[in-house]
Amino acid sequence: MSDVLKPIEDVTDRIRERSRLSRETYLERLRARAAKGPKRSTLSCGNLAHGFAACGPADKADLMGDTVANIGIITAYNDMLSAHQPFETFPALIKQAAREAGGVAQVAGGVPAMCDGVTQGQDGMELSLFSRDVIAMAAGIGLSHDMFDAAVYLGVCDKIVPGLLIAALTFGHLPAIFIPAGPMTSGIPNDEKAKTRQLYAEGKVGRDELLKSESASYHGPGTCTFYGTANSNQMLMEIMGLHMPGASFVNPNTPLRDALTKEAAKRALAITALGNEFTPVGEMIDERSVVNGVVGLHATGGSTNHTIHLIAMAAAAGIKLTWQDISDLSDATPLLARVYPNGLADVNHFHAAGGMGFLIRELADGGLLHQDVRTVYGHGLDPYMVEVKLEGDAVKREPAPEVSHDEKVLAPITAPFQTNGGLRMLTGNLGKAVIKISAVKPERHVIEAPAVVFHSQGELQEAFRKGELEKDFVAVIRFQGPKANGMPELHKLTPSLGVLQDRGYKVALVTDGRMSGASGKVPAAIHVTPEALDGGPIARVQNGDMVRVDATKGTLEVLVPAAEFEARAAATADLSANTYGTGREMFETFRQMAGRADDGASVFA
Repeated sequence: MSDVLKPIEDVTDRIRERSRLSRETYLERLRARAAKGPKRSTLSCGNLAHGFAACGPADKADLMGDTVANIGIITAYNDMLSAHQPFETFPALIKQAAREAGGVAQVAGGVPAMCDGVTQGQDGMELSLFSRDVIAMAAGIGLSHDMFDAAVYLGVCDKIVPGLLIAALTFGHLPAIFIPAGPMTSGIPNDEKAKTRQLYAEGKVGRDELLKSESASYHGPGTCTFYGTANSNQMLMEIMGLHMPGASFVNPNTPLRDALTKEAAKRALAITALGNEFTPVGEMIDERSVVNGVVGLHATGGSTNHTIHLIAMAAAAGIKLTWQDISDLSDATPLLARVYPNGLADVNHFHAAGGMGFLIRELADGGLLHQDVRTVYGHGLDPYMVEVKLEGDAVKREPAPEVSHDEKVLAPITAPFQTNGGLRMLTGNLGKAVIKISAVKPERHVIEAPAVVFHSQGELQEAFRKGELEKDFVAVIRFQGPKANGMPELHKLTPSLGVLQDRGYKVALVTDGRMSGASGKVPAAIHVTPEALDGGPIARVQNGDMVRVDATKGTLEVLVPAAEFEARAAATADLSANTYGTGREMFETFRQMAGRADDGASVFA
C-alpha cells in the first residue's frame, strides 16, 4: 500500500510511465559501468603513477591495490563568494576523516561558483544559467580520471548544486554525498533591506545608505540567509537524501559543521562497492526522490529557478519531469514555511524553529512524501526527522521537536499558512509560463492591463525614472530567454515594480526571462516558452494590447482577436551587444544550443 496521498502517487506514476524507456536505458548503462568497478586497479603503471604522484607514501600504497576506497572531492571553493569560502578547509577535514576510516580522499576537480548576487543586473549574469552546465562538465572532467569509488560534492548556490547533481547522476555508478557549508549568521532583517532598496529606487536614499544596508545583510562567511535558490538547493539535497541528516543549515566555522563534514566523508566510504551498503547515486535517486524534492520546494516556498533546474537534474537520471507535474504537486502541497521573501524570517530562524527535521516529519505524516526511498544514510526518511547536536567530537541526532518553536515561521501540517505551494503553470495564447503567488495578495492574483513592451530591464528602469509608468500596466519584457541572452534574472525590476504597486497601480510582469523575487509581492509570469527568439508569441505583443495574467485559472493571454494576433509579424531585436564582453563571446554555442525553459534550458540533449 502506498504511503502517500493519491494526488502525489498519481503524479509519481505519471512520471514513472513517461520516463520508463529513458530510465531503463540509464540504469542499464549505470549497472554495466558499476560492474566494471573503478579502473584504478587496471590502469597502466604510468597512468596510475600520474594519479597518485602527489600523495604521501601511505596513500600511494593504498591506491596501488583495489581494496582501499578512494573518495573524489569536487569542490566549488573560492574565497570571493561568502557561500563557498568555508570550503577552504573542507578537503583537509575530508582527507583526515577518510584516513581515520581506512580510506583515501583526493581533490578530483574544481568547478566555478558563480554568484547571482554579484552579477544580477550586470552583463556577466548572461553567463549565469549556462554556468550550471559548465559546472556539470567541469565536475565530469574531474571524475573522468576514474580513480574513485565515491564522490563528495562541495557546493551551495544557485546553479552550482544543480550542475553538480547533473554530474553526479551522469557518473551515477558512483555513490555521491553533497556536503553543505551552511548559512551565514543573521544580519539585518531582510524586509528592512528590501525597504531600503525601494527607497533607493525612488531616489529617497543615496548609494552610501544602500551599500551600508546591503553590507549589513551580506556580512560574513556562509550562504545568504534569505530563502532563494541557494538555500532551496540545500533543502532539496536533504529531502532527496543526498545530505547527511540535519546537515543543511548549520552555520559554517563551527565544531558541529566540521563534525558533519567528517561524518559525511566516512559515510561516503561506507557506501562504496567495497563496503556493505553499496549505494550508487543513480540507483538511489529515482522518480520518488524527485517528487519528494518538488514537494519540499512547494512546502517551503522555494525558488522558481527550480522549475528549470529540477527538470534538468531529473533528466540526467533518465527521469522526465514537466511543469505540469510541478504545478499539480503544488496544488497538493500546503505551505509550511514563511521565510523571506515569503515571510519576515530567515533560514536561521527556520532552522531554530525546527528546521528540516520538523518539516520532513510533518510532510511525511501528512502523506506528502515517499518514505520508501533510499538515501545516503540508508533506507527511508525516518533518519532525517531529526535535529543535530554535538556530543564531544561526534554528531548526535535527536528526534525533531514535536511542536514548532515558532509557528509564524514553521507551521504544522494541521495548520498550514496556505493550502497549496503557490506555484502554478500558466497556459494561453502567449505560450506556457510559471507564476509564484505565495507572497502575492489575493486581490492581485488576476491582473488585466495594457501591455508596455520592453526588450531589456534597463529600458523599464529608464521608463520608471522618467515617470512613464505611473499607471496600470503589464510589463512585457522579451528577448530574455536562453537563446537570446542566456536568461539572466531580471533582478533590478523588483524594487521599481514594487514601488509602483505600493502606489496603488495594478502591475504585473510577463517575461521569457527569469525573475529574482518571483515569489515576492508582484505577480510575475516568468520563463514564457517558447521565447521570443524561438518563435514565441510573446514576440507579437504590442504596446497597448490588453494582457491578462490569471493565476487563479492558470491562464496567460493577450486579449487580441486570434486572426489579428496570428497575422502580426514577430518583433525583432538587435542582440549583437549580448555576444561580447564579460566572456559572452565564449558562450555563443551555448545560446544556439540551449533548450526550452520547460525542458530545463540545458545544452545537454
